[in-house]
Amino acid sequence: MTIPLNILDLSPVPAGGTAADALRNSVHLAQVAERAGYRRYWVAEHHLASGVASSSTSVLVALIAAATSRIRVGSGAVQLPVTSPLQAVEQFGTVAALHPGRVDLGLGRFDIHKILRLAGTAPAPDAEPPVAPPARVVDGLLIPPPARFRGDLSTYVHLAHLLGIRPEDPTPDYDTQVGAILDHLSGAARRPDGQPVTVPAAAGADLDVWILGSSPGESARVAGERGLPFAASYHTSPGTVLETVQAYRAAFRPSARLTAPHVVVSADVVVAETDERAQELAAPYAQWVLDIRTGVGARPYATPEEAKARHWTPAERAIVADRVDTQFVGSPASVVAKLATLARVTGADELLVTTITTDHADRVRSTELLATAWAEHGDRRGGWAEQDRAEAGVVR
Repeated sequence: MTIPLNILDLSPVPAGGTAADALRNSVHLAQVAERAGYRRYWVAEHHLASGVASSSTSVLVALIAAATSRIRVGSGAVQLPVTSPLQAVEQFGTVAALHPGRVDLGLGRFDIHKILRLAGTAPAPDAEPPVAPPARVVDGLLIPPPARFRGDLSTYVHLAHLLGIRPEDPTPDYDTQVGAILDHLSGAARRPDGQPVTVPAAAGADLDVWILGSSPGESARVAGERGLPFAASYHTSPGTVLETVQAYRAAFRPSARLTAPHVVVSADVVVAETDERAQELAAPYAQWVLDIRTGVGARPYATPEEAKARHWTPAERAIVADRVDTQFVGSPASVVAKLATLARVTGADELLVTTITTDHADRVRSTELLATAWAEHGDRRGGWAEQDRAEAGVVR
């Protein structure tokens, strides 16, 4: 059985372009993905970054839902506590009211309080990277050592200031936040005096709730114990993906929403007609990752020519090595083989791919090439299953 492919989109701002260009490109790519047969189209949430336009996920999800007709649309992910549980259910419930059965509310845990406590203790950017354990290969899948660094946290500090969050504030309990969202959707939310809380846009909303996580910690545990589907990140934290998926499955308890664990695993991909062309298109990726990880923030994607001329220090290379080494880049057949390995080793029920290129046309082409090759891969293995494990487990 060939498992479904989904897309995670950051709405990258093209070099020399604007946020408006990025948003139009996202709507267009969603339409391309729908025609190509992708199941879900999720948008990420980033703030105060000049290179991505996906900061208001609910608005962008609504725009994409209105511009498509079948593909499921959602957030990957709404960051709690940047958005409150009430805001999340009202916003996505509103979208689901007009697009029932097509909306995924993906939730992320953004521990901004921990970031505030760490602020001011980062090492110098040119400090020697710590010695890392060796990479390992598990049944054909590269599991690199986790990146060990601490970049400039000033952007996150400023974001906290804009949100009115202080280091001394208590850290919200993630399980409680997720529980509040589920209660609003089921109509079980209550005031302190026991009276029901009326949230018309949320109660009974026809949407699915997901948890996204990158470590075998709180997110994996909450998703499992709440009986929710879980998205594990190989593309941002490849060194922990196996432990993360295992932690979710170990914690899983059947619920009214899901009868068995359901896992989506993400990967960063670039597909072109040839391996050489794909490598050229993917060349700016290392700089993109470095900017995000060191606190500069995502900037408009560089050109392959700029990437080729860039000089790297050993410390910089160490910061991005895990991400660069696990990006799936190549011809359709090459990337399909790598994705099949990822699915097999992690036991993924679905895959979530994210692609960034300098030119939007190359991203569209990558999306189309991958969909065609993945469908052919499924045909060679017995064809697509109309009702896969997702349907059996209630997740659509």
